[in-house]
Amino acid sequence: MLKPDAVALLKRLLDTPGPSGFESAPARVWRDEASTFAEVTGDVHGNSIAVVNPGGSPTVMLAGHIDEIGLIVNWIDDDGFVYIGPIGGWDPQVLVGQRIRFAGRDGDVLGVVGKKPIHLMKTEDREKASKITDLWVDVGASSRAQAEARLSIGDAGVIDSRALDFPNDRIVSRSIDDRIGAFVVLEALRRYAADPGEARVVAVATTQEEIAYMGGGALVAGARVNPAMAIVVDVTFATDHPSMEKKELGEHKLGGGPVLTRGSVVSPVAFRLLRDTAESLRMPYSLHAAGRDTSTDADAIHLAREGVATALLSVPNRYMHSPNEMVSLVDLDRAATLIAAACKAVTVTTDFTAR
Repeated sequence: MLKPDAVALLKRLLDTPGPSGFESAPARVWRDEASTFAEVTGDVHGNSIAVVNPGGSPTVMLAGHIDEIGLIVNWIDDDGFVYIGPIGGWDPQVLVGQRIRFAGRDGDVLGVVGKKPIHLMKTEDREKASKITDLWVDVGASSRAQAEARLSIGDAGVIDSRALDFPNDRIVSRSIDDRIGAFVVLEALRRYAADPGEARVVAVATTQEEIAYMGGGALVAGARVNPAMAIVVDVTFATDHPSMEKKELGEHKLGGGPVLTRGSVVSPVAFRLLRDTAESLRMPYSLHAAGRDTSTDADAIHLAREGVATALLSVPNRYMHSPNEMVSLVDLDRAATLIAAACKAVTVTTDFTAR
């Protein structure tokens, strides 16, 4: 099970706002912790890079993106109401009535999402889904000047919430996708550092995955680190709650262990290494089939330079892209254990071209 210090670090990461393009605050938390046992650097894209066993070979890259979905200030009207746009993929329904925390010029600015009360809506409008353009954020200002004294166009925000402990070793947060990926690769690197193998292992907290139409920070880091193999850690849809279709998504339960992806951009060699390691550890896991892209950092990393043998390990996540995503701490612990053991299984003789 995760140690108390590790859980405390996880909560600090989850609670620190860092939407895509504005990840510097959680990145500092990650780098400060990584520097206690690894060589740490950053890059112009905001990626945080930690190296263990720097003289080893081959290089294995562990990637988990540290950004989260968020909101950005689009406009402030004459009455001081703030209009917002999305950073990443939102269901606007989850924004209605939420509190928002913006990173303003002189500190945090709190606001509440406003919408016309249901009492005043026409019957046909009550049944319509809200669009983000129908919503505004009230920051308590009575004029544009008052609002602009604290906020500027382009300031970013997130839903104002904190991580919560739930029964059965579960945790709830707005930023599980994919702050936990950044956490897992750091925890795996820590465990590898305590008992290293032949490989040079580089953990990267990547940026801008949620808006990574062109590859985001993962594309930059994949070229810079130049790994022979990469393990990407992200979340996937848990299918153990109502309304989920297992025929389309597979069966992935909270507490059921890591999810290993097959197909698509995933290297058969890297997949087999993870699967065989899980079986040698007698660790439960499930499989996910990807016929096309994976919608994760793996899509960019596998094409870096001359190509990278890439695996994708995911953690089952309930209620993705909502204020209350939920995962199992047991799954996070198992994911870190599996990755550290898989890295130790990589040697200079590992043939990543074998199909």
